[in-house]
Amino acid sequence: MIAKKSVSNVKGGIESYLKKIFGLMTGAVGITALTTFIMLITGAFTALIHNGGLSITYYIIVFGGLALSLWAQARAFSMKPSTAKLLLFLYSILMGIAVTPMILVSSGLSIIIALVLAAVMFGCMALFGYKTVKDLSFLGAFLFIGMIGLILVGVISIFTGPFGVVFNQIICLIGVLVFALFAAYDMQNLKNAYYAIGDGEQKDQLAVLGALHMYISFVAMFEYILGFLNSRD
Repeated sequence: MIAKKSVSNVKGGIESYLKKIFGLMTGAVGITALTTFIMLITGAFTALIHNGGLSITYYIIVFGGLALSLWAQARAFSMKPSTAKLLLFLYSILMGIAVTPMILVSSGLSIIIALVLAAVMFGCMALFGYKTVKDLSFLGAFLFIGMIGLILVGVISIFTGPFGVVFNQIICLIGVLVFALFAAYDMQNLKNAYYAIGDGEQKDQLAVLGALHMYISFVAMFEYILGFLNSRD
């Protein structure tokens, strides 16, 4: 009886922990969508465009957001959960601004398709990462290299201009694959970390960090799918 109660408590604890992660992630995605909507209806997106291209303001926001996410991850266990949540939502605002130019040139149908596909793929991969008994830790190095490669390609495109259509499509497909695998990889790590970490505050800190990781994977998948669809138009 005691053993059954203990198992029930553990199951309830991890379910609450995962609800917190996906609740925070959903809130961050909602803030991103709201920010983009406000940018479009107020005309504030014009600050991101200069002479038909993207302005310096846009790149400051993009790289500022990247720096903030890296700093938040590095400091995740040395700040209060409430502070980490504020940083997560600040990052989601910056991302909402950053994706505005892409949304601006996309059709409503492409946005809906990309959102649905990203949600389905993300959900399936996260569920796989939670359920599988196979150790996915071997993916870590490959995914990190893939992510760095995608970032470098993005930086190079700033100076060289857009690549060819086929090349862009290949990059988008690679991007979707990398972040889909990241969703499974991070989900398994978050599950394992729950059992390894002891006190409540550390679990709260981990939940915010997990929400940030899952948010990044979902938004990146959405962007790459939308980029692929736009390249076909």
